[in-house]
Amino acid sequence: MTFSSQGKTFILNKETLIMGILNVTPDSFSDGGKFNSIDLAFEHAKILVAQGAHIIDIGGQSTRPGHEEVDLTTEINRVIPIIKKISKELDCIISIDTYRAEVAEAAIKAGAHIINDVWGLQKDNGEMAQIAAKYNCVVIAMHNQDSKIYEEDIILSIKKFFKKTFEIAEKNGLNPNKIIIDPGIGFGKGYDENIEVLNRLKELNFIAPILLGVSKKGFIGKDLNLNPNDRVEGTIAVNTLGILNGAKIIRVHNVLEHKKALSIIDKIIYYSKSN
Repeated sequence: MTFSSQGKTFILNKETLIMGILNVTPDSFSDGGKFNSIDLAFEHAKILVAQGAHIIDIGGQSTRPGHEEVDLTTEINRVIPIIKKISKELDCIISIDTYRAEVAEAAIKAGAHIINDVWGLQKDNGEMAQIAAKYNCVVIAMHNQDSKIYEEDIILSIKKFFKKTFEIAEKNGLNPNKIIIDPGIGFGKGYDENIEVLNRLKELNFIAPILLGVSKKGFIGKDLNLNPNDRVEGTIAVNTLGILNGAKIIRVHNVLEHKKALSIIDKIIYYSKSN
C-alpha cells in the first residue's frame, strides 16, 4: 500500500517503517528535557535519520500518565522551529504528534507531512479531520479513552472506536484511505489490556495499516523490573511480535537497534523466491 502526503510518498508493504521519536518537551517519560533546544533536537533528528528512521515524530506536549497540559502557544513554539529546520535540512518524513488542530495546521505549514493524533480524531468536533482533509495529509489515529475499564470485549471496543474515527473522517471530507491506525498501547489500558491487544493484534489488520508504539512503555518495565532506558531489548521483542502480527510502522526511541533487528525480520517477512 502506498501513501502520499504533502509531497512525500511511502510504501507499507516492502519493509517495516521506523518512526523515530523526538520529544521537544521537558517531561516526556523517557527523554524529557534532553532535546528541548533547537540545536539539541536537530542533532538528535540527524542521528535518528542516519540510523535508519524513515519518519521523525515530533511532540511538543507529553502524553505520559500524569502529564501537565501546556497551552497552545507553548506547544506551537516548541515544535515549529524544529519542524522548519528538519524540513529544510533532512530527507525524511515529518510527523507532528498532537491532538490540537491548530498545532497540526501550523506544523503542516512549517513542513510536516503526517498528523499523529493520540485521540484518533475524536478530541474535538471534527476540527482535526477538517485540517487533515484541507491539506490532504495522512493521519495516524490512535485508540484512546479516559478510563481503563472495558464493559465489553476490548478488541470489539477498539473496532467501534475506529469505526467512529472513520465516520468523523468521511463527514469532514478526509479520505479514509489516508488513515493509519494505532491500537494505543499504554493509553486507556492497564497491563492485562495491553497484553491482550498485542496478543490479538491480527484482528485489527483489516481496518487499516497498523502503527505500533510500545517503546519503553510501563508494561515492558513491569515484566523486566527495569527503568525506561533499560527496556530496549523488551521493546524489540514486543515490536518483533507486533510486526509478525501485521504492524507496518513501529514508533521507537532506539532506531539503530531496531534497524539491525529489522534487517533480519523484514528479510523473513518479505521474502520472495524471486529475490
